Amino acid sequence: MNTPRPEERQPASDPTITGSKALIESFLHEGVTTLFGYPGGAIIPVYDALYDYRDRLRHILVRHEQGAVHAAQGYARVSGQVGVCLVTSGPGATNTVTGLADALMDSTPLVLVTGQVGSSLLGTDAFQETNFVGITQAVTKWNCQVKRTEDIPAAIAKAFYIARSGRPGPVVVDITKDAQCGTAPFRYEKITSIRSYVPSPAPDAERIAEAARLIDAARRPLVMAGHGVTLGNAEAELRAFLEKSGMPAASTLLGLSALPSDYPQYVGMLGMHGNYGPNIKNRECDLLVAVGMRFDDRVTGCPAHFGENAKVIHLEIDPAEIGKIIPADVPVVGDAKQVLPMLTERIRKGDHSAWIEEFRECDRIEYEAVVRKAVHPGEGRIRMGEAVDAVARAYDNDAVLVTDVGQQQMNAARYFGFRRGRSMITSGGLGTMGFGLPAAIGAKLGAPDREVVLFAGDGGLQMTIQELGTIFQSHVAVKIVLLNNSFLGMVRQWQELFYDRRYSFTKMINPDFGLIARGNGISYRLVERREELAEAVAAMKASEGAFLLEVRVEGEENIFPMVPAGAPVADIRFE
Repeated sequence: MNTPRPEERQPASDPTITGSKALIESFLHEGVTTLFGYPGGAIIPVYDALYDYRDRLRHILVRHEQGAVHAAQGYARVSGQVGVCLVTSGPGATNTVTGLADALMDSTPLVLVTGQVGSSLLGTDAFQETNFVGITQAVTKWNCQVKRTEDIPAAIAKAFYIARSGRPGPVVVDITKDAQCGTAPFRYEKITSIRSYVPSPAPDAERIAEAARLIDAARRPLVMAGHGVTLGNAEAELRAFLEKSGMPAASTLLGLSALPSDYPQYVGMLGMHGNYGPNIKNRECDLLVAVGMRFDDRVTGCPAHFGENAKVIHLEIDPAEIGKIIPADVPVVGDAKQVLPMLTERIRKGDHSAWIEEFRECDRIEYEAVVRKAVHPGEGRIRMGEAVDAVARAYDNDAVLVTDVGQQQMNAARYFGFRRGRSMITSGGLGTMGFGLPAAIGAKLGAPDREVVLFAGDGGLQMTIQELGTIFQSHVAVKIVLLNNSFLGMVRQWQELFYDRRYSFTKMINPDFGLIARGNGISYRLVERREELAEAVAAMKASEGAFLLEVRVEGEENIFPMVPAGAPVADIRFE
């Protein structure tokens, strides 16, 4: 498909076109190649126009509008491009709200176009009318309603610029049906700036110099890499900074894969189910350098005790995040890709190898206390960590990892390794069960040359299980590992630890997943015995198409280490 590059595209020879065609031409000018959507009455004119663009735009018909947004998230996260969705008004639009909230929390660039009733019907409670702009004000970076055909190109240009610039996020453009059907001259001008909107402020040189002085003086520093490193395409800049400073680096959940798992200075994942070293050493640090992370409560635990003996340097593109949870001694506002080289240039060459070795000793303690029995239990039912480890080894830690939310998410984050960036796709801030399956579809379409492996639990998978139909129709070769413990596992773990084992409505009576998979044309294997696991994983990997591998795991297994909610992260427990 020889689609012209966006900068080569010219307005149509006939300058007067319908609003629906103007929308699609606007997509092409922005370099869009893939749409995720679901048609309906108020968006029919756009879908009618889309019929003539099937050679230039790939449309993925999902089975539920929430799936469209999650799929677009997976596409955006793995490709670095803006994800695009197209849905109808009323319930079609409101079905996307969870996905929009998820994308806002995790800073994922999306443009969602929704159909709307005709402008003469607005406010009349017309069939399938909702005030979608009002509904989505709290879950979007920006939104607008377009009532005139001639305003569509400018609205789309603004939407894409806002979605991808600065701290990325979701944008909604709600277009009335008469605007879709009307005609107007078409001219598309990409937006490069908006008055009063400064998406990436210039870093303050004095702050950079102050941060450099603290780094040079530190004896027990720790870099904390967040999602902003990946969003800013700053992986190489982070490595250059670490190599010169000699500092150890940990990552947040969404920061995983910004550094290779075997990077010499990488010391593990922060947070509630993170690694022992970066949590227990928090009290000993004399300097914390936060890069593109927002000090989420799952990372900090009790904020009053987080880094209580450390100075804090916070490098962050969104000034609203600085000082929101943890006060910064040196706040540096700016894009990580720009700020890190400025900092690297100012600092002296450092050596913290003795300090890093203390983290390695923590790794050895954690291995004996937790990892060995999680990955190599030797008896009893298969463990989640054991299954994750088997898949990770089969793929040589070089697949795109997508997870749903829950115990399988934390096991996958802990025991799946990474070699390349943009390899970790999960719902972090909102923790959306059902995210995994549609996000994996989008990730595979966004990175068709890479293997995409989804880990899901039996609870989360069933929340969006209808998207197996999308895999069937669109032939998306996603590999799905279902870790089935017949529980809502993370809730059950909390009930065991903090609610006297009162398992209130967390036991799952599940359907035959094999029948469901085969009914959607997806290859399937069930594993219940440890000795069958390696061969089944090999069969999944060898499969050319989609594959569902169901692994029946221990029902009442807990995920450790764990920091109890609200406790200092140094109070991490092994059991």
